[in-house]
Amino acid sequence: VANSLEEIGSRFSVESLNWPEAFPYRPLTIITAAHSGSHLYLDFFVRCNYLRAVNYTDNSPVSEDSCVEFYVSTGNSAESYHAFEFNCVGTINASACTARKECTPLQADQLSLIRRYASVGTRPFEEVEGSFIWNVVVAIPLNMIGVNYNAGHPSTPPHPISTALTASAKSFLTKTAACSGTIACTGQPKALTIPTH
Repeated sequence: VANSLEEIGSRFSVESLNWPEAFPYRPLTIITAAHSGSHLYLDFFVRCNYLRAVNYTDNSPVSEDSCVEFYVSTGNSAESYHAFEFNCVGTINASACTARKECTPLQADQLSLIRRYASVGTRPFEEVEGSFIWNVVVAIPLNMIGVNYNAGHPSTPPHPISTALTASAKSFLTKTAACSGTIACTGQPKALTIPTH
């Protein structure tokens, strides 16, 4: 999957810090995204100076570890969204939210449908300092985030889904927190176009 993402995915880097005064450290973070019609594939590539993964149970507080986060909204309201957090060993913390503080964790059977590959393996470890490169590749079912892909008839005009996949308002935006800093993407990736009815 990672090789296919390299070839056909939309790639963008995370360039801005949300809270530079509190978290001045910004690891190099690059995200590659694509879809297969049934899944949204995300490859998070991180180069950092600290690495930690003590949380190894799904829906545990992986944001305390070296992690990446992805927020997506497919409805008409930016208030309703899904939040996905993955630490560097692939442990996930995911919720469906109706407002910023009103989130319901996804159940174990839902989380099991999200495929994950972590380049550093799956065993937890305490924080280490050095020079690290790691990535997490995930496959999130599109129907889990409210996208029902249907190729339709060839004459059906495609609708760009990049305008519907939003993190806070009107753009397809990915937010990552990696190596204990919180970072947000400033630009838009190339549009992912999914023909729908």
